[in-house]
Amino acid sequence: MRAALLQTTASDDPAQNTETLRGMVREAVAQGADLVCTPEVSNCVSSSRARQDEVLRPEAEDGMLAAMREEAARAGIWLALGSIAVKTGDADGRFANRSLLIGPDGAIHARYDKIHMFDVAVSETETYRESAGYRPGGRAVLAETPLAPLGLTICYDVRFAHLYRDLAQAGAAILLVPSAFSPVTGAAHWEVLLRARAIETGCFVLAAAQTGRHPASAGRARETWGHSLAVDPWGTVLADAGTACGVTIVDLDPTEVAQARQRVPALTHDRAYDGPA
Repeated sequence: MRAALLQTTASDDPAQNTETLRGMVREAVAQGADLVCTPEVSNCVSSSRARQDEVLRPEAEDGMLAAMREEAARAGIWLALGSIAVKTGDADGRFANRSLLIGPDGAIHARYDKIHMFDVAVSETETYRESAGYRPGGRAVLAETPLAPLGLTICYDVRFAHLYRDLAQAGAAILLVPSAFSPVTGAAHWEVLLRARAIETGCFVLAAAQTGRHPASAGRARETWGHSLAVDPWGTVLADAGTACGVTIVDLDPTEVAQARQRVPALTHDRAYDGPA
């Protein structure tokens, strides 16, 4: 199978981002992609709650989702809309950071709301509190497709190895990690975390990422790490997109999953144990 990782520098204008993504999806299809993967918050990268309130919509009204459903149906592909920020109607006004898997029929085949919130102080000048604007999800999601079973995750989830092990134990062969990673943590942790998740589970890992300095009409302009990665089940990096926007194509051989798990059958070696004394 052939997968495409789309790397973008999304702004806080969902309509503009939609048109950019539409062109990239068509480029990926022209290169023979069966599965197209987009980054986290593909529809809007913003640090301004007021701007998000202004431009975000509920899932059923989201323009990017509608456009990507059209593109998937037009091309007959699977499209993993890494995530979009959507209004939820919750009383506290928080949004959902939601990944949607769209099938060749244009239908939504799976939804996943990001479980782990990025509440961190990377440095004295760089802090994030994702939970202030987004409600966490509470359910792991495995999507069965003719290409392979896909485990849906988002960005900061990558630091929680048990989620990926649970997905692999449930049958995942490919783990999706769409991201908008911080440059500081990206430089230190991005590749090693993705390779570790692949090695631990014997899965392919596909991580489409945001990159660069994101245009903002309100609030602080964000910067992201880029380096969309594809990693094989043995932990080898198959592709690194660097820091430029674009489409990265990678061919995957699903038989490599069984081969890696046969060589090191760690998924069959779990043992119950008592907690630390």
